[in-house]
Amino acid sequence: MMRKKIRTNLVMWSESIRMALDNIRGNKVRSFLTLLGIMIGVMAVITLITTVSGVSGTISSSFSSLGVGTLSVTVTGSDLKSGMTPADLQKISELETVDGVVPSVSLMGRISYGRKVVSSGLSVTGRNAYYFQVNEDMIVQGRALNFIDDDNASYVCVISQNVVDQFFLGVNPIGETLYVAGLPFTIVGRYEEDSGGGVASIFGGSPDVMIPYTTGLKVNNSDEVTSFTAYLKEGADSTAAKTEISDAMDVIFDFEEDCYSIASMETIEERMETMTTMMSSLLAGIASIALLVGGIGIMNMMLTTVTERTAEIGLKKALGAIPWQIQSQFLLESFMLSLFGGLCGAVMGLILSYILCQVLGTAFVFNGGAVLLGVGFSAAVGIIFGWAPARKASRLNPIDALRAV
Repeated sequence: MMRKKIRTNLVMWSESIRMALDNIRGNKVRSFLTLLGIMIGVMAVITLITTVSGVSGTISSSFSSLGVGTLSVTVTGSDLKSGMTPADLQKISELETVDGVVPSVSLMGRISYGRKVVSSGLSVTGRNAYYFQVNEDMIVQGRALNFIDDDNASYVCVISQNVVDQFFLGVNPIGETLYVAGLPFTIVGRYEEDSGGGVASIFGGSPDVMIPYTTGLKVNNSDEVTSFTAYLKEGADSTAAKTEISDAMDVIFDFEEDCYSIASMETIEERMETMTTMMSSLLAGIASIALLVGGIGIMNMMLTTVTERTAEIGLKKALGAIPWQIQSQFLLESFMLSLFGGLCGAVMGLILSYILCQVLGTAFVFNGGAVLLGVGFSAAVGIIFGWAPARKASRLNPIDALRAV
């Protein structure tokens, strides 16, 4: 008895599916226009979410290359102490989790060589020898700044290709004298701006001229640094290191509040991920409006279908069809219509997002969640907006329906 009932239900559902497909094929233009609304909605959702995921992945990779394992410290100072002295920096570098520190000292002033003077557009920054140890592949000609240069506050510098293009076309710059803020600096090396693997960007971009930070302090008539980056030892936990540095900084600034801030690349990356997730959700919500419009199109088509098939409904009821069978048939047709639109929209959305990622220069990341969301939402729209027409069909009076024959 149970097998017979199951077999009967399977036959009924297969017949309902066949009739739904026949009705969709029998109204090709109307079905296509209805599908179009669902397709556009799903395509928009998947395109936006997938493209944002690709951009987010590229941004995360960039942040990772900027220096996971570093902490950037900005010093605002107190009334009694405005920055970090070389001795203070030495204390930080001797902490258990810290491998070394790189101070950053910015200089203002014109740069000149011979009779040519550039008053803007070129940046000069003071760094220490440790910076070139952790970025050992930066120097492509000459030598890097060393600890002797730091200790003696030597008037030497390394320059970027930009400076070579400005002043030394056709001339070997090594050993030449470059004037910075009116002071003579001997060029000892040239570096490639991108050779540092992005680490230089932590300091606000790769400078054009780098000098010993002690020389930079002397030129600025100062003995205190207001920003530096702490490089952590391999395997060190950034949270523990941040706490250790914070404790040391509290001692240095006599436990006064708001004297410094510490930021890690991991923290910045987490904030970026939160922002991109919010942006993705917002864009998906906006794109979902197109799906609702498509759902209204499905409801309109199904109401028209019910009106056109009134006689068919009356005949089925006269032959013994019960209301839930009639309702299921129309719901199935609405569901299949929206599901087809969702699948087509998913394919088009993935293709379009791949093209956009190629144009934007970001990695294409297949987002299965976006596909499931788009197709699932489209199927749900078909059921929700097909409910009212299906219910209307199931509640038709068979006698009134047969009068339409």
